[in-house]
Amino acid sequence: MARHVIAPLRDFPAGSRKLVDVKGRAIVIFNVDGAFFALANRCPHQGGSLVAGHLVGLIEASEPGCYRYSRRGEIVRCPWHGWEFDLRTGKSWCEPDRVRARQFAVAIAPGAKLVEGPYVAETFPVRIEDDYVVLEA
Repeated sequence: MARHVIAPLRDFPAGSRKLVDVKGRAIVIFNVDGAFFALANRCPHQGGSLVAGHLVGLIEASEPGCYRYSRRGEIVRCPWHGWEFDLRTGKSWCEPDRVRARQFAVAIAPGAKLVEGPYVAETFPVRIEDDYVVLEA
């Protein structure tokens, strides 16, 4: 898989999301309390834009009236029909065995390391000061 330098880490404050274009593919990157997740920006149900989706958590009940809320902000709800997708796996909460949003690996890499890497890109004079967000697609 090719690696794509997306943006400086400072462009992704906690709780943010950013829609990026990678080789013609719309991908949304989420920062959930410092954990990064990337999904195709298209809901597999009917094509809604996941970047506009609401981030929610997981509500579980061991018995009636006994609820537990966890994984705050790790589930994205499609704005069109409310289908929910796990940011960690892309799996749908509606049909987890059949439907999933396309997921991409995302990592943080030091800017100095990227300069030394085997990447070919149009170059401009730059000064490396921060870490960068790197997407594998």
